[in-house]
Amino acid sequence: MADTSTDNSTSSAGIDLSQFYQVFFEEAGENLENMEQLLLELDIEAADDEELNAIFRCAHSIKGGAATFGFSDVAELTHQMETLLDKLRRHELAPTAPMVDVLLQSGDALKSMLGRHQGSGGAVVDTTDLLVNIRAMASGEAPVAQAAPVVPAAKAAPVAAPVAATAAAGSAAATSGQRTVELRVGPLSDLAQADNLVDLFKEITDLGTIEPLPDDAALAGIRRFKVSTAAAESELLDLFTFHVAREQVAFLALADAPADPGYGFFDAPEASASAGAQPAAEPQEKGYGFFDNAPGAPDKASAAAASEPAALKPVAAAAKPAAPKADKPAAALEASTIRVSVEKVDQLINLVGELVITQAMLAQNSRGLDPVVYQQLVTGLTDLDRNTRDLQEAVMSIRMIPMSTVFSRFPRMLRDLANKLGKKVELVTQGEATELDKGLVEKITDPLTHLVRNSCDHGIEMPADRLAAGKPDVGTITLAASHQGGSIVIEVRDDGKGLSREKLLRKAREKGIDAPDSMTDPEVWNLIFAPGFSTADEVTDVSGRGVGMDVVKKNITSLGGTVEIDSAEGYGMRVAVRLPLTLAIMDGMSVGVGEEVYILPLSSVVESFQVSTEMIKTVGGSGRVVEVRDEYMPVIELERVFNVPRFDWEHNSGIMVVVEAESGRVALLVDELLGQQQVVVKNLETNYRKVNDVSGATIMGDGRVALILDVGSLVRRSRH
Repeated sequence: MADTSTDNSTSSAGIDLSQFYQVFFEEAGENLENMEQLLLELDIEAADDEELNAIFRCAHSIKGGAATFGFSDVAELTHQMETLLDKLRRHELAPTAPMVDVLLQSGDALKSMLGRHQGSGGAVVDTTDLLVNIRAMASGEAPVAQAAPVVPAAKAAPVAAPVAATAAAGSAAATSGQRTVELRVGPLSDLAQADNLVDLFKEITDLGTIEPLPDDAALAGIRRFKVSTAAAESELLDLFTFHVAREQVAFLALADAPADPGYGFFDAPEASASAGAQPAAEPQEKGYGFFDNAPGAPDKASAAAASEPAALKPVAAAAKPAAPKADKPAAALEASTIRVSVEKVDQLINLVGELVITQAMLAQNSRGLDPVVYQQLVTGLTDLDRNTRDLQEAVMSIRMIPMSTVFSRFPRMLRDLANKLGKKVELVTQGEATELDKGLVEKITDPLTHLVRNSCDHGIEMPADRLAAGKPDVGTITLAASHQGGSIVIEVRDDGKGLSREKLLRKAREKGIDAPDSMTDPEVWNLIFAPGFSTADEVTDVSGRGVGMDVVKKNITSLGGTVEIDSAEGYGMRVAVRLPLTLAIMDGMSVGVGEEVYILPLSSVVESFQVSTEMIKTVGGSGRVVEVRDEYMPVIELERVFNVPRFDWEHNSGIMVVVEAESGRVALLVDELLGQQQVVVKNLETNYRKVNDVSGATIMGDGRVALILDVGSLVRRSRH
């Protein structure tokens, strides 16, 4: 049955809709994210009309696409959401917290439905209770049922052939009631196009009836029809515009038709607003996607003018949610972005990396040329160097995405978690514009989610306990991101009760962990990273502070990062995650030790200076330090660290390079500074194996392989 209906839909519309599936799923996902963000920011006490309109447009856009592609379950749920949101934006109902809850739950259900249709393992959702609650709220009643939880399902197969769009149009609007409206099509150069619409409408028996109006011949190039249907105009528009342009289709209220109850998202005729209102002298055109009091809404004069046959107003497509409040045409907004697969971006980055290596080889081989004789060649190589650097920076910026992408998922999570725990929590975000490589963003999301849940569950106290401690009843969790040197630091802070030193020591001893009283505070805090260690007195379905923290640290360490904890009992706790900006191309300083060349990340280099033997002091028999402006720094000899073979036995290394990482500095003893250059980072662990104190490798201009040093590891080595 599904295959037959799909074939009919494809043949009648003359187009294969499956080619647009991916675009629909991506746009629907964006609309769901925008709708959730708008719902979380909605001020229930003083809801802004523009916010309500934006939420409504999100639901409407999803419904129109779902009906077109035949996803009737999605269309049905969004249709009911649209009905409730329509009454909210018209101020027929006042928004309440339960309404926001139900709309958020509906968004979750839609995500699962769309995931299942896309074949990405969406959950099977029973929306019966949700639909009952939404209908009850739209009628001004209290919710009457508890929404069923989303049940995870096995990964579904990709949708081979969804049901016909036209069939979904009728089912999605079955609850809106039968009504009669006027359909105008035109101006048309070929009136047969209008006949095609009639045939398409008649093929679907549950859409209703359609018949031509007797005076349609009086309008040049325009056909008028009387349509009796239960489907919303928005759904019919999505169906018809595969045959004619959207601006050539208009739905008007018939002068002799009964008052319309607000079908779809169009306003009801003003004539039906009150019993004493005068009937309209002429058919009045609907809003076509514009909303009362919204920017760009037509005034009464323009609405009246729209009823003239020669000036039929185009039907406006639903505006993109959260669009900038600027007088820019929609086409300009649509053309400002383009979707590109990550694989293509990675391939581009790899090619630019190879280009950088080739440019470095050309630069090195041209150093011996006479710039007077080869002036044009030297000038060209200089331009190539500059253009290659600009190209590299532009390509690398494509993979960089702001941390707001990660932070945006936490307001909803904290809202639900705080309600479940009976706590009051406010989320503050800082540094949302800080950019991080897309690969790191995806991998850091889960550890951050765990840290935020811990702060809410076992960091923030109950409101009564906070008031008793002299704190405001609303706790604050802060998410902050910032660049520090060559790293990005992401902090999760809360003003809760903090960690208890005594409790941690007691729990550690109960588990058989050696925990003497002489341990420093940072060492005590790090006890929570022990496998299976927990400070929770009882097990709940929310992770307690410490439960799974060993996994958090393991995941962050695998990214080359570190975790630092700071706590003050009674005042709060701070967890700082420090990650390296491990990009494919980086600026580095090359240093020579014996016959070997090593690369230091330029962002970690502080200074370099010449050193004499008497400046280096021995500490504790084996350790060595150097005094730099009244500060003693550990000295690390790269020659000893990497067992560099030496053939010039009488040579003494006389250059120190001060590097900084993880809030510590060390002085590296090297033979010479070779220069600063861009290097392409190659993963050594993937191509060879993990090497201590080395983060990667690169190919030099002369074709040799040089190791990129892990400055953080060298700093940790000096501490031990």
